[in-house]
Amino acid sequence: MHQIDLAYVGRGLHEELVAYIADQEGFYAAEDVHVALRDGTGWDMERKRRSPVIGVGGTLLHRLTTGTPWVALHVNTHSPLFWFLGRDGLTSLADLAGKRLAVHSPKTPPGCFARIALRQAGLDPDRDLETIVRPPGDYGMYLRWLHEGKIDAAYVGSTMAPEAIAAEYGYQVLAWVGDHFRIPTVGVVVDPTYIDPQGPAIQGVVRAQRRALQVIHDDPDTTVRYIQSFFGRHSKDEAQAHYETFIAPYYTTDGRADLSVGASAITAVAAELGVPATVTAAEFYRTATTTA
Repeated sequence: MHQIDLAYVGRGLHEELVAYIADQEGFYAAEDVHVALRDGTGWDMERKRRSPVIGVGGTLLHRLTTGTPWVALHVNTHSPLFWFLGRDGLTSLADLAGKRLAVHSPKTPPGCFARIALRQAGLDPDRDLETIVRPPGDYGMYLRWLHEGKIDAAYVGSTMAPEAIAAEYGYQVLAWVGDHFRIPTVGVVVDPTYIDPQGPAIQGVVRAQRRALQVIHDDPDTTVRYIQSFFGRHSKDEAQAHYETFIAPYYTTDGRADLSVGASAITAVAAELGVPATVTAAEFYRTATTTA
């Protein structure tokens, strides 16, 4: 049996759901691969390069800024699971002008995506609002700050169902990033310097995750049960609503990237980072190369 450490580099459904289903349903074992899911959020990039990672956005940013030859072999969705959550009285991204927003660093994937979405709403993230930068996490501190009035809005990820949180506390979901910016994201990425993209172990991992995508689309009850294991604070009905709104309609069925979406995303990300777009979508997203 092959052995692989598969690292997630963010927390929540966005990164972990498909890999988790593949593990729990025995799809890795069926491919004769023993997969250890590792928390790589604190790893430096050199350590990440020696392991396949789930974070497609982060590796794209790293390739654009350093030239490291990451390639994505599988993607789960083209709609990043990040939201802008605002206090009562705010209704849209435009309302953030002059307000205080807790958000990730501009050099992180979610922070970069947030800035692109803000610009699309006509806001300059460096001039038109006050940003309080924090690293990605479980967003509990963001909710505390919203409750205490220290911030007006928070940029949150998929460790919670933001629409359920908004209903519970009287907040507003100002925007979902997936409505403003599309990019092939989260799946399986390798650095060919250390891992052969056509190696039997990594190809088995990709096939297993594609089977997990079929579970998401063909077995809603099982998928919602797994979602609830991430959403400990939410009811089954809230997990079901989140699945129906953000997961089922937007997760791919075959793990393949739409290269036209990828090309637009690379252009936008490179422009936001202020670097040349030195890689094409076809060079980075090699999701059509999985063996049968």
